[in-house]
Amino acid sequence: MTAMAMIPTTTGGASFSVVLPDEQVMYRLMVDVAGALEPGDLVTLSGDLGAGKTAFARAMIRHLAGDGALEVPSPTFTLMQIYDLPRFPVVHADLFRLSGAAELAELGFDDLPEGAVVLLEWPDRAEGFLPPDRLDVALTLAPKLKIEFRHARVTGYGTFAPRVDRIAAVRQFIAESGYGEALRTRMQGDASTRSYDRLTMGDKHVILMNSPRRADGPPVRAGLPYSAIAHLAENVAPFVAMAKGLRERGLSAPEIYHADLHQGLLLLEDLGEEGVVEGDPPVPITERYQAAVDTLLLLHDQLLPDVLPVAPHVEHKLPHYDMDAFLIEAELMLDWYLPRLHVSVTEADRAEFQALWREALQPAIDSAPTWVLRDFHSPNLLWLPKRSELARLGVLDFQDAVMGPAAYDLASLLQDARVDVPEASEVALLGRYVRRRRAAQTDFDGSQFIKIYVTLAAQRASKILGIFARLDMRDGKPQYLRHMPRIWTYLQRSLAHPALAPLNAWYNAHVPALKTI
Repeated sequence: MTAMAMIPTTTGGASFSVVLPDEQVMYRLMVDVAGALEPGDLVTLSGDLGAGKTAFARAMIRHLAGDGALEVPSPTFTLMQIYDLPRFPVVHADLFRLSGAAELAELGFDDLPEGAVVLLEWPDRAEGFLPPDRLDVALTLAPKLKIEFRHARVTGYGTFAPRVDRIAAVRQFIAESGYGEALRTRMQGDASTRSYDRLTMGDKHVILMNSPRRADGPPVRAGLPYSAIAHLAENVAPFVAMAKGLRERGLSAPEIYHADLHQGLLLLEDLGEEGVVEGDPPVPITERYQAAVDTLLLLHDQLLPDVLPVAPHVEHKLPHYDMDAFLIEAELMLDWYLPRLHVSVTEADRAEFQALWREALQPAIDSAPTWVLRDFHSPNLLWLPKRSELARLGVLDFQDAVMGPAAYDLASLLQDARVDVPEASEVALLGRYVRRRRAAQTDFDGSQFIKIYVTLAAQRASKILGIFARLDMRDGKPQYLRHMPRIWTYLQRSLAHPALAPLNAWYNAHVPALKTI
């Protein structure tokens, strides 16, 4: 019953049209549009009187609020309603009663909450005053079809045009997968541009991974962007390759049911939501963290390939976690964390920082390479109690995997940026890894491994402090700052190891205590 076609516009935008036979189809379109919204967006709702503009806005506000019973009165008489919602504030305005654009100033559009998304009905009353970057949903009656039918045309103007193309591509992908009638629920995402939705249709449920191709940032060194130097995935092919590789080794990475590698869209097995931590604030569940350590032992006891199949005639070669990647990550502390504390470093300070890290990291570079999943920590680990042995641990978020030192993922797990891992627990789990690795591999040097472990833990903590400062300063995401005291504690714990004494001295001389955050 649903038809969709891409239609070029004369304003440099992009459009698609949908036939809406009932409220359920309209609701699914609303969810698609809502999933593409970002703070500060303007969505205009135009079209025929009585075509459902207010119903569309009301459904979107309730969806964004996560409350299907939220009272959302029509703003026809109040002209404007403001809602403080989890993702961003939403302003619902109706210009129907305005006689002209001159009355707009009286509504207070210059004094809206920061980052508010505006849903604006009857935008024709503001003709000539609308910004060039906006999304329009035009709803019109379709009496030639049936009295209850509607036409919807979604148009993106200016910078919104690529997002409308993306909405259309996602809708097409879901329809082709057989889940076109599914209820789509947004899931909590991470700090990246990826987004995740749970699609539920009867007793079936899957995860939609929406991962647009990563755009190159500005060159930062040797003409290369940060993402290239740090070996970050540019598309979903590495995820597909690693998911297959992990599953072939008996681990519970999501099965991939449907994929569009070009568009960066995957339909994944839903591994549920039961994690490896419990409580508020969350703390590690010992049995599950032990299983995570044992999962790494399973991988590190094998000779793992650096080339993996993606699709017929398509392969992915895992990059090596080289010195340049480690250094540019550590330098995020200099580029973002210290500036947030109003601390600057000289070129001589930076050169000394780099030299100390080069010396400290060389043993890690020289160690036997294995798969480094890179984000092996609690947000990306799930518990599957109905499965057996190590398959009980579900593993997510491994698209940035590289070939590198085995200690990295263990440090990521035991110095979890989002969960307090007590030092006694860290030591016990590190000891579990070393003892079992030594029992399986008689020439394993536990003392050298621990030195590499604390080095990589300190490098990772430095990187994450920089990333979280950048998310606040550049991306307007201050919510990550609450984790900084924990990361600072981990950093101090690792730098206290005698092997890192020169680095510890540099940090003590140049990095203020975290009490100023």
